[in-house]
Amino acid sequence: MDDPRYPVGRYTAPDEVTPEQRRVWIGEIAEAPAKLRAAVEGLSEAQLDTPYREGGWTVRQVVHHVPESHMNAYVRFKLALTEDSPTIKTYEEAEWARLPDVRQTPVEVSLTLLDALHARWITALRAIDDAQWQRTFQHPEWGAIRIDQTLGLYAWHGRHHVAHVTGLRERQGW
Repeated sequence: MDDPRYPVGRYTAPDEVTPEQRRVWIGEIAEAPAKLRAAVEGLSEAQLDTPYREGGWTVRQVVHHVPESHMNAYVRFKLALTEDSPTIKTYEEAEWARLPDVRQTPVEVSLTLLDALHARWITALRAIDDAQWQRTFQHPEWGAIRIDQTLGLYAWHGRHHVAHVTGLRERQGW
């Protein structure tokens, strides 16, 4: 990709999501923690504090962002599965990335959090039946969103951020 913000391209939700596509996406979500861990393995503190692109987040911010984002996704799935099209809360991810805990918390804490979160999330995802995949939540800006389409977004999201780190490593020769 020519745009370093989107090393795996932008996500576009398909109108129809097949059971096979869901299986692939669930597999990608299951693999995301190990892939992120491998992407940052062996990086120094200085390397973790290097932006993945000009004007972009540091590797450290990316590592802390992924479980924060996926925690929100997990809650959104649980809400959609237990309530009738609930309105979800948005959050200012760029502001979260600037909070002191992002600078001060070792990345291992967020990698461990991602491992545990995904273990729970994958268990929940594998238990969703065909009818439940059509359930929705209401995004304040975008309206009704089906959870099967959201599944694809978060499979993409993991690949997207891993590629930020691996792309930086390639360009820097790390």
